[in-house]
Parts: sequence; C-alpha cells; structure tokens
Amino acid sequence: MNAFPRPAPTKSVYVYEELRRRILAGTLEQGQRISQEQLAVELGVSTTPLREALRRLEAEGLVMLDAHRDARVTRLNAEEARSLFEVRERLDPLAAQLAADRRTDADCEVIEAALADLEPLSASAGLEPLLAHRAFHRSIYTASHNPLLMSLLEGLWDKADRYRQLILESRPDSPEDRERVRQEHAAIAEAIFAGDSRTAERVMKKHVRGSLGHHVIDILEA
Repeated sequence: MNAFPRPAPTKSVYVYEELRRRILAGTLEQGQRISQEQLAVELGVSTTPLREALRRLEAEGLVMLDAHRDARVTRLNAEEARSLFEVRERLDPLAAQLAADRRTDADCEVIEAALADLEPLSASAGLEPLLAHRAFHRSIYTASHNPLLMSLLEGLWDKADRYRQLILESRPDSPEDRERVRQEHAAIAEAIFAGDSRTAERVMKKHVRGSLGHHVIDILEA
C-alpha cells in the first residue's frame, strides 16, 4: 500500500523554515534588519503568516521584533555562548547516559544510520553537514525517552548552530580535530549500543567540552 503524501506546509511554516535557513546559513547576518513588507513581497505571502513565523523565531531567540513591525536578527555574544555551553555540558551527557540505559533496537538503528551520514563540518560545506550533526545528536536525545530533556536540548540547537558557523568561519577545524570528533561520535554510539551508560556519559561530556560551541566563547570575548 502506498503511503499517503505528506501535506504541504502552511505559509507560516514555509516562511519560518526559509527565514531559519537564511539565519543559520548567514544569508541574514546578525544584527541585520528584516523588513516585513519587503520580505512578504519576496516570498509571495501576506504579512500574517510572516508575522507568525517571526514570532516563532523570536521565541527561539533568533530574531527580535520591534514596535515598528520590523525585525532584526539577534546578535551573537559571549554571554549567551557560555550559557549554551554550560547547559549542554550537563544535559548532553545526561541524554547519552539515559540513551544507553533505555535505547531500543529501533533507536540503535536510527543512531547507526545518523552516524553513517556524518560529515566533517566546514564553513564552505553549507548546512547539510550541520543538519547531519544535529540528526546524530537528536537520535541520542530521542533514545533517552525523556520528552522534557529532548525538548530542552532541541530548543538549544538552532542557537548553538549559529555559534558553530561563526567559529567555522573564524577558526576552521584541523584534520586532527576532525578525526577526534569522528572518534568521539563513534565511541558515544558504541557505548549506547553496549548499554554502557557510564562510558556514554563520560565520552559525551568530553565531546561537548571540545566542541565548537565551547571554543567560540574565546573568539567573542576577544
């Protein structure tokens, strides 16, 4: 039996996804003003779905709305980068620990597939490697079977990706860094498959501490 086709996204969802893509790709730069009237014409929508999309992006901390019906892409700063790192340093290892304890065979299959799709991150590679990186970590969050933890970590990811993009443009990973990250991803997955919660937690904490999001704090403070 053929699967039913996926419904077309609403105009609000379409605008949200397009603006989010432009922000994460850096097409809309930090601090840049977004004219609602101009953007509505460009995307071929009314201001109603545009406004809905901007409110959603505002809730995620990607834009700021002002009283004049326009918006501005939020600026990156060291304080937010440090806050993101502090939260991820604690929650990502917890998710890995729970995933090792609670993963199902189906969870392991998703994690294995996401691991196989990983590519080295670089500023010139576009969004695809970032999306694959996100999918790998999301597969671990899902395997934790803790909906609140999943929601918290998922909500941090868009903000974190903007900081990853910044450091990729400022200080690209060396071949040694890329190999280290590859080994850490593999070790995290192996520990989860083996049900070794202690190792999964330990390797994930090491992975977060060596992450791009951690190193970007120094750049922003400088």
